[in-house]
Formats: sequence, structure tokens, C-alpha cells
Amino acid sequence: MSTSPATAQPVPAAVLRSLAVWHDILTRNAMEELDPLLSDEIVFRSPVAFTPYPGRAAIKLILKTVNTVFSQFEYHRTFFSEDGLSVTLEFSANVGDKRVKGVDIVRFNADGQMLEFEVMVRPMSGLAALAEQMGAKLAPHAHLLGAK
Repeated sequence: MSTSPATAQPVPAAVLRSLAVWHDILTRNAMEELDPLLSDEIVFRSPVAFTPYPGRAAIKLILKTVNTVFSQFEYHRTFFSEDGLSVTLEFSANVGDKRVKGVDIVRFNADGQMLEFEVMVRPMSGLAALAEQMGAKLAPHAHLLGAK
């Protein structure tokens, strides 16, 4: 077991296992293998949409698509909450000719399944480029994301 800050509890082994699997899936862009990591209540929160996207189909589609939009994606630092059930993963990537920095904020249950996956991205010009490219690629799949 790893620990977060000195006053915190150890990070649950199930969370550490899930993070290792997540990194492997991301490297291979094999989002179709995410199901065991996702709780039935999974919700994805986009940096460009106010309304969250619930469900496995939505998160797998969004993550697989963003993995084709980002280039030179790299995680830099990892931060755990005191209870070890939430993790923030700092990343950088390119979106076309724009360089972005961001964080993935993931909340897990005690079994190591993802409950929430939230993404924040900066700067605004990079976020706009991300929104444009993701919108174009996801438009044919809007019915899977709950769009009308």
C-alpha cells in the first residue's frame, strides 16, 4: 500500500491496482476494457460541458475519442485525497498546435471502481481547440451522450 500525505490513511490496494490498469488501458487506447474499473454509477464531467455524462458507454466513448485528439499526452504528478479514494492526475498534451495542461480527478469506491471522472484543462485557447475537435468527432455519437 502507498500512502498519501503523512496525516492520511494508506491508499487502498484496490485503488492502486485500478490506477495501474487505467494507465495500461490509456497507453493502449483500449477503453473497451474499462468496464471492470467502472462502477454502475460512473459519471464523467467534461471540461467543456456543464451537464455530466452518466454511464459506461458515454465515458468509454469520450475517453477513447480524447485519446485520439490528444498527442504527446503525459501524466506528471499524482495526488491522493486523505482517505485514498480520490486521485488527481496532472497531465499535459497537445491538441493540434495548442499545448494544454490539465488534471483528471477520479473518485473510487472501496472496491477500486471509478465513481466519478472529472477533467479540467487550461489554457482557454487549448480548451477551445479541444472542444472543437471533440465536438466534431463526437457529433455522430450524440445519441450515446444523451444529446437531443
